[in-house]
Amino acid sequence: MENFLDSKIIVFKFGGASVKDAAGVKNLQRIVEQYKDRKLFVVISAVGKTTNLLEKVLDAYFYGQTDWKPLFNQLKDNHLEIARALTEHNDRIIAKLDSVFEQLEQKLQSPHSDRYEYEYDQIVSFGEILSTKLISTYLNIVGVRNQWLDARRMLLTDKNFMEAKIDWYASETALKNAVSAVTLKHDENLLITQGFIAGTGDGCATTFGREGSDYSAAIIAYLLDAENVTIWKDVPGLLNADPKYFPEAVKLDSISYEEAIELSYYGATIIHPKTLKPLQNKQIPLYIKPFLHPEESGSVISFAGQKDEIPSYIFKRNQLLITIFPKDFSFITVDNLSKIFAILSKYGVKVNLMQNTALSFSICTENIPRNITKVVNELSGDFVIKYNENMELVTIRHYSEDIVNKVIGGRKVYAEQRSRVTVQVVVKEENLL
Repeated sequence: MENFLDSKIIVFKFGGASVKDAAGVKNLQRIVEQYKDRKLFVVISAVGKTTNLLEKVLDAYFYGQTDWKPLFNQLKDNHLEIARALTEHNDRIIAKLDSVFEQLEQKLQSPHSDRYEYEYDQIVSFGEILSTKLISTYLNIVGVRNQWLDARRMLLTDKNFMEAKIDWYASETALKNAVSAVTLKHDENLLITQGFIAGTGDGCATTFGREGSDYSAAIIAYLLDAENVTIWKDVPGLLNADPKYFPEAVKLDSISYEEAIELSYYGATIIHPKTLKPLQNKQIPLYIKPFLHPEESGSVISFAGQKDEIPSYIFKRNQLLITIFPKDFSFITVDNLSKIFAILSKYGVKVNLMQNTALSFSICTENIPRNITKVVNELSGDFVIKYNENMELVTIRHYSEDIVNKVIGGRKVYAEQRSRVTVQVVVKEENLL
C-alpha cells in the first residue's frame, strides 16, 4: 500500500463561513470529490459563529457571572441541527458529537485554573474538534472515504496560550508519524484535521490566535512539502479592500509573497499574518478561491505576482489611540520605551501603529478592555495615560493624495505615518464612503 507521503499532496482550508450549515458541508463535499485522485489534506475551522459562542461559554465558566449551560445547549443544538439536515442516517454523526460534548461538559463542570489564556485554549479548541468530527463522519457515510486526525497531537507548540508558537522540528516528526500510521492502515487519499488548534507535548490544547486556521494549513503544507495550498473563502479571491467598507473593491488576480505579507502585516483579514512566510520559504503557491464557485480562478500568491500597483485599503475598527507621558516630564528615552514595550508584551497587546515625540509616545491598538485595563494600570505608576476610543486605523498601499483625501473624507487625523508606498492614518470611526 502506497504511503500518503510518497507523492505530492495539496492542502485545502475551509473557514467557518464555508461550513456554517448543511448546505456548506455538502458544498465542501462536492469540492473535495473533484480531487478524489489526489492526496488531499483538508484543514477545517469551527462552523459558523462557534468560536464566538465558545468564548461566551468560557467567560460564563471562568468568571461565573452567568450560567454557561444555556450557551452550551445552544452550541449543541447548532451542531445537531446541521447533522440532522445533512442526512437521515445521522446516528453515527450524533454519536461522535455527543462524545465530544460529554468531554466539554466534564471540563465545564470541573474547577478552572486562574489562567484565562490557558482555559481559553482548552475550551475554545472544542469548536474545531466538533466541526471536523461532524464533517469527517458525514463524508464517510456518503462514501467520501477519509481519515480524521487530531491537530493537538500533530502540531506541537510552546505554552504561550492563545498565541502559541510552533515547534517546527517536533511537529514535523509528529505530523509525519501520524499521517504514516493512519495511511498505512487505510488507503484513503483524504485526510481531515483542525485549523487554529494545536497542542503541547504533555497534552494541553493550544491555539494560534483568531483566524489561525490559515496558519495551520501553511504549517502542514510546509512540513509535508505540499504542491500548493487553497483557502476557500466567501469572496471571489483576494480583494484590494473589504467590500463591506469599500464597495469599489476589485479582485487582485495575483500578487507576490512580499506584497501579501505587507498587506497581512497591516491587517488585511483575507490571510493570517503568519501564514505566508512558511509558504514563501518553500515557494508553495497559495490560492484563494470562492467556495460557492470553485470553477473560478480566484487569486494566487506566489513569487510571480502581477506588477500593477493597484491601491489596497485596510480598515481596522474598534481601535484605541493611547498616548503615554512620563510623569517627571522627562524625554521619551530608550529606557522608557523598553519599559512600555515590556508591559505591552506581558499582556499581549499588539501595536498597529506607534509614534513618538520628545515628551510622549502613542500607540494604536485594538480595544480589548480585558488587556488594556491591565496595561493602563501598570503603566500608570510611571506615566500619565490619555486615550481616544472608537478610533479607526486606515492603511492604504500604493496611495496617491487624491486617494487619501477621498478615503479620509475631511475627518480629523489624530496620527499619521507615511512611507513611499504606504500611508496610515488614525481617525474617528464612522462609515467611510
